[in-house]
Amino acid sequence: MTSKSKSQLAPLPWTEILLYWVLSFGSHLYSFYQLQRFSKEHEAGLEREFQLEKGLLKGFKRDPSDFEWSFWTEWAKKSLLWTLTGHGIISRFTSVYYPKLRVPALTIYGLLAAGSVLGVKGVSVLLVHLGLSFSVAQLRKPALSWACNLLLLSTLHIQPLQEIQRDWYKTEEEYYLLLFSIAVCGLRFISFSLELCWCPPGHGGVVQLCWLFSYTFYHPFFYNGPIITYKDYIEQMCRSGEESDKDQSLLSYLVLRSGRIILWWCIAEFMIHLMYMHSIQSNETYLKILPPWALGGLALALAQFFYVKYLVLFGLPSMLATLDKLVPPKLPSCVSIIHSFTGMWRHFDEGLYRWLISTFIL
Repeated sequence: MTSKSKSQLAPLPWTEILLYWVLSFGSHLYSFYQLQRFSKEHEAGLEREFQLEKGLLKGFKRDPSDFEWSFWTEWAKKSLLWTLTGHGIISRFTSVYYPKLRVPALTIYGLLAAGSVLGVKGVSVLLVHLGLSFSVAQLRKPALSWACNLLLLSTLHIQPLQEIQRDWYKTEEEYYLLLFSIAVCGLRFISFSLELCWCPPGHGGVVQLCWLFSYTFYHPFFYNGPIITYKDYIEQMCRSGEESDKDQSLLSYLVLRSGRIILWWCIAEFMIHLMYMHSIQSNETYLKILPPWALGGLALALAQFFYVKYLVLFGLPSMLATLDKLVPPKLPSCVSIIHSFTGMWRHFDEGLYRWLISTFIL
C-alpha cells in the first residue's frame, strides 16, 4: 500500500522546483555575505585573539583555527603528497609489469612510508599492536578479540605512555600523527580479528598475517581513512590482481578527479579566507553580537566547510584506491541536502558506517 501510494505521487512542477532552488541558494549566499561582513568588521579583534595568518588572497587574512584542516594541510605539504604520489607510481608500475608482486610491493612501500614519518619507534608501536591483535584472533573468540583491541586503544589515554611517546618527536604534530595512525589502525585490527573469528578454521596463519600487513599499511588509507573492512579489502585486492590493467580511461579519470580535488581545496581555502567562522565560534562574545542572518550563515558555513574538508581528505585517498581497482566508500553527501540525522549518519562517512554495521551488528 505504501509503495503504491508513493508511485502515484505527482512530480512537482519545474517552476516550483526552480523557485525552491533559487530561495535555497539565495538564503545561503545572503547569510554568507552577512557573515563575511561581520568577519571583516571584527578582523582586527579576531587577529589579536586568534592570530589570523597572512592570506593567500591579497587583502584577506586566513583563519587557521580548524585543527584538522591546518594539521593535514601542513602534513600534505611536508610529506603526504609525495608519499601518496610514490604509492601511485609503484602501484601502476607493478600492475603493468609485475602484477603478482603488486600487493607485496605496496605493503613494503606503505611500511617504509609510515616509518619515514612516524619513525622506527612509532611503527614499532603499531607492529606490537598488530602482533597482539593477530595472536589473540587465532583463538577465534570474538569477546577476547574485542577486549584485546579495546585495551590496545585505551593505551592512547595512559599519561605516562603519552609522555614517553611525546619524547620521541620534536613537535606535537608528529605525536598527533602517531595517535591518529594508532586509532585508525585499531579499527582495522578489530575488523580483521572479527573476520578471522567468523571464518572457518584451517586458513594458513602466515597468509593471514601477510594480508593483515597489507591491509594495515595500505598507504592511501593509513593515516586518516576512509575505513574499509578487512573482508572487502581482501576481496577487492584479489579481484583487482586478476583484471587486465590496460584501461586507457585511467588517465582521464586521474586528470578529472585531481581537478575536482583541487577545486574542493580551493573552495575550502576560499571559505576560511572570506569568513572567519572557526575563530568566531570559539568566542562567546562574538556569538552574542552576531546578527541573525550572520548567525545562520555561521552555522551553514561550519557545516559546509566540514563537508568540503572531507571531500578533500577522503577524495585523494579514494582516488588512489580507485586507480588500484578497489572500491572505496562513497564520498560524503552534501549536508545541505541531507534532511535527517539518519541520512547524515549513513551517507556522510559511509566507510565508518559499514565498519560499524559489520562489527557491531553482524
